[in-house]
Amino acid sequence: MSALEKTNIVFILADDMAVWAAGCYGNAEIRTPNLDRMAATGVRFENFFVTIPVCSASRASFLTGRIPSQHGVHDFIAGQVNFGTTGQSFLDGEVCYTNVLADNGWACGLSGKWHLGNSSLPQCGFSHWFAHPGGAGVYNDQSMIRDGVTAVVPGYVTNVITDDALEYIDAHAEDENPFYLSVHYTAPHAPWIGHPQDIVDSYDDCAFDTCPQEPRHPWAKVPEDDADLPARSMRGLSNNLGQRESLKGYFAAVTAMDLDVGRILDKLEEKGLRENTLVVFTSDNGYSCGQHGFWGKGNGTDPVNMYENSIKVPFLATHPGVIPEGTVQSAMASAYDVLPTFLDYVDLPLPDTNLPGQSFLPVLKNERAKGRDSVVIYDEYGYCRMIRTAEWKYIHRYPDGPNELYDVVNDPDDRNNLIDDPAQADRVKDLKGEMDTWFEEYVIPDIDGRIYNVKGYGQLRPVGRKWEDGKEPFAEAVKIKRREA
Repeated sequence: MSALEKTNIVFILADDMAVWAAGCYGNAEIRTPNLDRMAATGVRFENFFVTIPVCSASRASFLTGRIPSQHGVHDFIAGQVNFGTTGQSFLDGEVCYTNVLADNGWACGLSGKWHLGNSSLPQCGFSHWFAHPGGAGVYNDQSMIRDGVTAVVPGYVTNVITDDALEYIDAHAEDENPFYLSVHYTAPHAPWIGHPQDIVDSYDDCAFDTCPQEPRHPWAKVPEDDADLPARSMRGLSNNLGQRESLKGYFAAVTAMDLDVGRILDKLEEKGLRENTLVVFTSDNGYSCGQHGFWGKGNGTDPVNMYENSIKVPFLATHPGVIPEGTVQSAMASAYDVLPTFLDYVDLPLPDTNLPGQSFLPVLKNERAKGRDSVVIYDEYGYCRMIRTAEWKYIHRYPDGPNELYDVVNDPDDRNNLIDDPAQADRVKDLKGEMDTWFEEYVIPDIDGRIYNVKGYGQLRPVGRKWEDGKEPFAEAVKIKRREA
């Protein structure tokens, strides 16, 4: 494979990055010049959805192209037992697109967050492994894993991750074979302290009109005790920060990350690689910073939610000469479409793993895509499932609700639940039937999310197998209560 024939892929994944938190998505308050640069030199998706609005499970779906009830990761992976050499590898037996790339000559590197178990061990075809040991952590002098050794790396962790990514690009820039690079930031996940002070201060006068602090949602997870910091962090106001300081920290984390996205684009240009490298930016889930009256993602409420802010994420792709510049796509796509799209992009075969998604390569190229006009998006989070068409969203919680129905054309922010409207009874029946039929085709019964008590407090071990101690694989609430209406 000659240098002119090879196609590299750089996949940049943010953590808790809301679709509303970027200039190119219409936010005039936050500064994201390099994400805007990606949109200007490529394509911006208006309707890109994750398969589940929580980090580990969503990341597993990006990699495998499968839904949680296929790969078995149904929540964020919690507990130190899941990290390091004693941890479980949650993707054992799964075929990721990185496995396929590695088997076909791509060098595959990870710089940043893994959060899928046994983070000391290179997995899924990766040969370069510079990994964050957990799911989140401090932003300065964070421990990282290289060559199986965990050690504190001085500096701001966003920069540390980017520095490693740039070294990887340098090391592989002149390889005969192509490379793949995952750059997985922890930004803008909490805590929202420790970010570059000049960037934090630059938001001193921000009105934060894009983050209205609404009355508390009746399902919002709230601390029983203000002194309970773990509980406080689950609603977003970690480290005793008030709402305004938390917003400054969130915005600063995004802007600092954006600067490093620019460093990656600059490095590719410096090395003459932009014309043969696909660069993608997206997030593992969305986030609300006070919108709808809570701070968080799908597990920011109890029961878990499927609000647009939780399930919809930014998705930007740029590849000069292949992806037309400055295009905006309204076509709907899902994280379970990424595996078939990436493999289609580099002309590699799909694994035989009953994939629910399909390639959206024609959409990336702004070409007419047969069948994309009728795409329907499906999500799940344990006992909660969703079907979303271009016009309607139906959310069903097993066994007995509460359920929701939204007219997403006229109510794009999920404000008016029509579930009890008699005029919508037939629509609800039809949507639920379509949803049930789809999930029946793809769910693996032993790891069906509906059979587990997934409450959004973390997954402690893989499912689909018996454990001698008989303990549940999912964590229960600790000092967190649901605030009744």
